[in-house]
Amino acid sequence: MIVRARKVAAAALTTFVLAVAPSVGSAALVPTQLPNAAAQPDSSVGDASGTTSAVPDTPMTQDGNPFLTLSIETVAPSTVTTSSDPFVTVRATVTNTGDRRVDDVSVRMQAAAAVDTTAGLRTSLTLDQDRFERVGDFVTVADSLEKDESRQFDMSMQLRSTTEPSLGIEVPGVYPLLLNVNGTPEYGGTARLDDARFLLPVVGLPRNPGEMDPTAPGAMPLPPNTRNPVAMTVLWPLADIPRLAAGIPGSVDERVRLIDDELAGELATGGRLDTLLKAVEFATQPGLDPDGRLASSLCIGLDPDLLVTVSNMTRGYLVVDNPADPASTTREGTGSAAAAEWLSRLETIASSTCVTAMPFAQTDLGAVADIGDPTLLSSAVSAPADIVDGILGITSTRGFTWSTTGGVDEDTADALRTAGTGTVLVADNSISPPTSAPTSLLVSSATQPSDTQQTETLAATQYDAATAAALAGVGDTPSTPALTATEQRFDLATDSRTARLQDALGAVNFHALVGTDRPGRTVTVAPPQYWTAGGDEPSAILSTVSSLLRSGLATPRPLAELLAEPTSGPPVTGIDAATELDTGTIGLVQSQSARVDTLMQSLVEDPQSALTPRLYTAPLREDMLRALSTAGRASAASDDTGVMARDRLAAIRIGLDTIYGSVTVLAPGGVYTLASEQSPLLLVARNDLPVPVNVLLRVDAPPEMTISDVGVTQLPARGSRTITVPAEVDDTRNLSVDFSVTTLDGSRLGEVSTVSVRSNAYGQALAIITACAGALLLLLAGRRLWHRFRGQPDPADEGYERP
Repeated sequence: MIVRARKVAAAALTTFVLAVAPSVGSAALVPTQLPNAAAQPDSSVGDASGTTSAVPDTPMTQDGNPFLTLSIETVAPSTVTTSSDPFVTVRATVTNTGDRRVDDVSVRMQAAAAVDTTAGLRTSLTLDQDRFERVGDFVTVADSLEKDESRQFDMSMQLRSTTEPSLGIEVPGVYPLLLNVNGTPEYGGTARLDDARFLLPVVGLPRNPGEMDPTAPGAMPLPPNTRNPVAMTVLWPLADIPRLAAGIPGSVDERVRLIDDELAGELATGGRLDTLLKAVEFATQPGLDPDGRLASSLCIGLDPDLLVTVSNMTRGYLVVDNPADPASTTREGTGSAAAAEWLSRLETIASSTCVTAMPFAQTDLGAVADIGDPTLLSSAVSAPADIVDGILGITSTRGFTWSTTGGVDEDTADALRTAGTGTVLVADNSISPPTSAPTSLLVSSATQPSDTQQTETLAATQYDAATAAALAGVGDTPSTPALTATEQRFDLATDSRTARLQDALGAVNFHALVGTDRPGRTVTVAPPQYWTAGGDEPSAILSTVSSLLRSGLATPRPLAELLAEPTSGPPVTGIDAATELDTGTIGLVQSQSARVDTLMQSLVEDPQSALTPRLYTAPLREDMLRALSTAGRASAASDDTGVMARDRLAAIRIGLDTIYGSVTVLAPGGVYTLASEQSPLLLVARNDLPVPVNVLLRVDAPPEMTISDVGVTQLPARGSRTITVPAEVDDTRNLSVDFSVTTLDGSRLGEVSTVSVRSNAYGQALAIITACAGALLLLLAGRRLWHRFRGQPDPADEGYERP
C-alpha cells in the first residue's frame, strides 16, 4: 500500500541549536544532537515566488508519530458551479500529536492540474506536494501549539485571478487540492509537518472578480460543455454484515436469533441503513426529480439476507450471548419497531424503483464456485431474486449478478452461466482487453465463442473501478476494493471523513466533465455492496448525480436498458481477487453443505404442516453462504468479520450435530428375550425434528443372529414409531446387537443403541432330542400294536388285565 508522502516516517535530519552567551567572554553552548526528532527544513517557507521545494518526507517523533495532524472539516462549496462564490473556503483543524511544543504553525492552500484519467482520481492524491504548483500564501494559524492542543481555522482562496494568488482553475474539471502545514518543533527547525488532500469538482466557473472589466470574456461565468452528456447508471446498495445466528433451522413460529443487536441501530432514525434509504426517498421525490431522471437511472441493489433478517425482526427476535453456540442464552432484541418501519418504507420505494438482488449475504462467488455444490450455487445466485420478490411483493431485475469482489474468474463465470445469469457486473479493471463498450461477451481464455455457446453465454458490463474505490472510502469504515491497483492505494486513515467524501464527489463528477469529445460515453457508478456511508454523505452523492442529470451533463440509462443491449465490445476474459478464505474454511463449508443435502433428501413433506423440508433446511444452507460473506472483508473491520466467520462455522457444526442427534433408536432397558429362535425384535425410533423423516435401520449383529432388512421407515414429526425387525437366532447365549438409524444415503443419525438379546431356542441339541423322543414314541407304539395284532398281552400291561 502506498502511504502518502506526508505520513511516511523518515530519519529526520540532525539539528543543532546554538546559543550565544550574552556576557563578554562567554563561550557558545555545545551543539546538542537530537535523536530522530528534529524537523526537516522547508526552503519554500516565505518564498515570495510561490514555488515550492520538494520535501519527500515529513519528520516524525521518536515514537513514529507526526508532530502535527491536519484534518479537513468542511469544504465550501463542495462542488463549484457557475452560481458559486468565486473562492473556496476550507475549515480545518490542526492538532499537535507530537511529543513537544510546535511554534509558528502556518498553512497554505495549493492546487494541482486537473485530473485527466480515471486512475488519476486516486494517484493524484498521492502526489508529492511540489506537484501542487498553484500555491497561496502561508497564513499563521497558531503562534504555538502545546502537546495535544488543537486549533481550528478557516482558509479561503480564489478560484482564478490575474491580480492575486489563486488556484488557477480556468476550466471545469476535477482538481486535487492540498493544505500544507508548516511549523517549528521545539528543539528543531521549520519544516512541512503534514498536509491534507482532497478533490474539488468544478462543474462550472463563477464570475472572475479579479477582472477589471466585468464584461470581459475572462470575467464571465463559464458553464460546462453539455453537448455530449454521459449515459449514467447508478447502483445503490442496501446490505449489511450477516446478523442471523448460525446453526438454527427454519421454523414457523419460533423467533429468530441474531448474533448482536447492531442492526437495530442501523435501521433506526439516523442509522446507516435508514440514511441510505432516506437519501433515495428524498432525492427521487417529485419536487426534486420532476422528470424522474434520477429515479430511472437508479437501481437499488438488495442483499436478500438483509431482507430475511429484517422481515424476521418485525415479529420479535432474540440476541444470543455467544454467536458460536446457537443454543446459548439470549436476551430480547430492541429493533422490531424500527425494522417494521424501515421495511414498510422500502416496500414503498421498491414499488416504483428498479430493484435487483445481490448474491445472498454478499457471498464470495469464487469460493462458492470452488466448492462445486449446485444447490449452494443456486442459493447464492438464483434464489435471491425469489426472496426479494416474495418479501417486497415486486418483480426484481433478473438474470443479472453484481460481483461481490469486483471480478469473476473462469470457474466463477462458468458457474454463473449454469445458474442462469445473463450479465455480470464487474470492475472495469478486471476484464481484458479494456473496453468502453457497455457490454462484452465474457469467454474463457482457452476458447473463443462459437455458435454452440449461444445458449450459455455470459455478458460482462463494467463499472468504473476508480470511482468505486473513491466511494468505498466514504463512511465510518473506509475500505479499498480488492482489485484496486497498487499505485491507487493509500492509507485512508490519514484522511478526514470530509476529505474522503470530497474524493467521492470528484469521482462521480469526473465522468461528466472529462472526455466530452468521445461519442457514446457511458458510466456505471457502483459503491461497495457493504457501504458504510452515513450522515449527509448518501444525500450528497445522490444530489451530485441529480445535478448532473438536471444540468444536461448526464442522461439516465436504466439498468434494464443496459441489460437489453447486445454485446458490442470485443470478447473479454475476467480475473478475480484472490480469496482470503483458507482451504480449511472452504473444505469445512463443503462438508457441512453436504450434510445439509443429505438431511434434505431424507426429510418428508407433511401436507398438514406449513413447515416444509425446504423451509426447514434453507437457513442452514444460507449459513454456508453467510460464512463465505465478503461484507467488511476489505475494510478495517476485516479482523472482526474473520472472527464472525469462524464463529458462524463453529455454530453451523454444532447446529447440524444437534439436528442429526435428534433422530435415534431408543435403547430398551434390561435383556430382550425372544420367545423362539425366529421371534421378531421390537424397537422404538424417536424423531424430535418438527418435520417427518425417512430413515434406514442399520444393524451390527453377531454371526449367530440374522436380521432381515426392514427397508425405509418414516418417523412422524416430534414422534416415535415401533419398528418390527425380523430376527433369527441359533444360539442360547446373550447376544449384543447395535442398532442405529441413518439417512437414505447411509449417514448416521443419533447415537448407537446396544440391545442385549437372549433366545429360548435350543438350536441343534433341541432338534436331536426331539427326534430321539419321536423315534422312541414310534417304537413303543409299534411294539404295542404288534402284540395286539398277535393276540398277545403286552408285557407293559402286566398287572393291568381286564376284569
